Amino acid sequence: MFNCVKLRLRAEIPVRIRPFLGARVRQLPGVAAASTDGRLVTIYYKKPFQPQQVMPLLRSFEKTYGKETDEHKELDVSSYKREAILSVGGFIAMNIVRKTNPEFYESMLLFRRLFTLFIARRFIQNGVMGVVRDHQANADTLTATAVIASVVAGKPESSLTLLALSNGAEMLTEYAAERARKQISGLLKLDQHDVWLIENGKERKVPVDSLKVGDQIAVHLGEKICVDGRVLNGNAAVNQASVTGESNPAIKQKGSFVYAGSVVEAGALVVTVEKVGDDTSLAQIIHLVEEAQTRKAPVQNFADKMANMLVPVSFIGAAIVYGATKDWQRVLNLLFIDFSCGLKLSTATAISAAIGVAARKGILIKGGNYIENLAHIDTIVLDKTGTITMGTPQIQQIVTAEGVDEKELILLAASAEMHSVHPLAVAIQKYVKANHWTTPSHSDSETIVARGMRAIVPDFEGYTGGEILVGSRRFMQEQAVTGLPELTDKQNGKNLLYISRNGAFLGTLAILDPVRPAMKKTLNRMRRLGIDEIVMLTGDSKEVAAEVARNLDIDSYHAEILPEDKANYVMKLQKRGDVMMVGDGINDAPALAFADIGVSLGGNKTDIAAESAAITIQSEDPAKLYDALAIGRQTMGIINQNFTATIIVNSAAMILGALGRISPLWAAVIHNTATLAVVMNSVRILKPAVKRV
Repeated sequence: MFNCVKLRLRAEIPVRIRPFLGARVRQLPGVAAASTDGRLVTIYYKKPFQPQQVMPLLRSFEKTYGKETDEHKELDVSSYKREAILSVGGFIAMNIVRKTNPEFYESMLLFRRLFTLFIARRFIQNGVMGVVRDHQANADTLTATAVIASVVAGKPESSLTLLALSNGAEMLTEYAAERARKQISGLLKLDQHDVWLIENGKERKVPVDSLKVGDQIAVHLGEKICVDGRVLNGNAAVNQASVTGESNPAIKQKGSFVYAGSVVEAGALVVTVEKVGDDTSLAQIIHLVEEAQTRKAPVQNFADKMANMLVPVSFIGAAIVYGATKDWQRVLNLLFIDFSCGLKLSTATAISAAIGVAARKGILIKGGNYIENLAHIDTIVLDKTGTITMGTPQIQQIVTAEGVDEKELILLAASAEMHSVHPLAVAIQKYVKANHWTTPSHSDSETIVARGMRAIVPDFEGYTGGEILVGSRRFMQEQAVTGLPELTDKQNGKNLLYISRNGAFLGTLAILDPVRPAMKKTLNRMRRLGIDEIVMLTGDSKEVAAEVARNLDIDSYHAEILPEDKANYVMKLQKRGDVMMVGDGINDAPALAFADIGVSLGGNKTDIAAESAAITIQSEDPAKLYDALAIGRQTMGIINQNFTATIIVNSAAMILGALGRISPLWAAVIHNTATLAVVMNSVRILKPAVKRV
């Protein structure tokens, strides 16, 4: 059993240093796994290790490598609009004055210069601060240089047109990005403020904020459920796509769990409140998505570095052009074109849009960095129980000895297994409950490790009791049970439980944990996306694992392995590819943390599995694994398109500008149009996929 602790650092550790920090933490005695993501360090450990032991090491890395992050405030759409109108209005006014009173126009050169510098104040400030604080020029440095050059040359009005165009394009770009952000937020919005509270058998409308745990609420046709809770009575078809991503409505009845954000499409429900406000699943999803959008993907860092590296190219080109032609118009062409806007804005928009679309499908991706990792995955590792299978074994076949009734066999086994929590015992108990039988009590019971159960069951309901053994064939042979049939211990992936009474064989129960529906189809679809190898890890027997692997065409499997072995297998596979680990239990947590992408699947997942995974899938549908991979690949494909388009278009504009084939105005038009186009291309990720008929 592993413990998990999450420690938040005061300073962010650079990406290149994080693997070293994780490796140093894993060297500490008792630490099973450790990962670092920005300021968050996740550690899985066994006692006697104490989390306090790692603090000196973390503080040392903070002091040596930590870098406090700066909050960069962007102008909003209205600010860009105001700047664009002011610059265009000033340009028109100056041209009117120049045509009606040329002498006065020439005399106001100082005012024209100051007005132009005022319009360009944001570019100048950011450009100068980039050089002073970061010791490198940026895109605003280029624009500021162009403005100052036009002012010094005595033609400040030429910059006003370009500033107006630049502000207008940035306004449209920011509008597109803002539209994407709002659409992402709208995917998960709980826009219902009132609810029907039941008191003394009567309903009255109250604010959602006034609800508390234990209250009973009524939800009618067409209304949105505002809390997490359990159905007290009623029947309804509920659309819970906002939480699980499943398009088909789920049938809810007494005892069913319902999520905040889901909508009643048919019927009505009375719900007992279990979670309200920030404790609901929907609130946690929204918080997770918002936090994920702040985590940069490596490709975003690459875009930032690449954009900054290309700024000196523009300066060098401008210097060469001026030295060769002494033409300020051609120089301005190069200074008004940069790669920064297109590369940075389109990449950030694409990553944010991908996280939002994934959330709409019930796939919670905890950071932009994992979007990029998804595009490179070529190996899938799957846990069997609860991931490939449903995790709920069921009795598939009952074989009784001569003269033994099926009910007699089941109830004797259920009595012996009454207090066991083993999945096979649970399957027997569920079968009894489904048939509305009553499990007889036993006077004594004993668990035989790795063998089965022994119990003394009194006579009941006309059936004879005695010493009951329930377990494996080996257990029966060791106890010298007579009458055993010639059968193998496993048949077609089923677990066989043998039952005996007073040393005589009574029958067998074939128990099977069914494979998730559509699992095989999902694995085949993932192969078509470029997955080269699919591996199954399980603590179950080799016979059962072999049958499941054969039915699903899994490339390889490892059975009867311990929890700590799963992480070792993941690390071995990482030597030859990028690994996605999919699991749901406590024993999967170290492997999920070590994998390039850890995914927790389904509603039965444990908290520690969800915490250690990079991606959490709310639904039981394995097709969401394919959706996650497809989103990652689509996003990186669009980002690559944007990179190519930005570099080609802006490079062509720079060449034409240097040759004098286009004016500075057209150079700015081409640059800003290209920036807007690649941002809109990123927004395309939000467009729902059209299903072909």
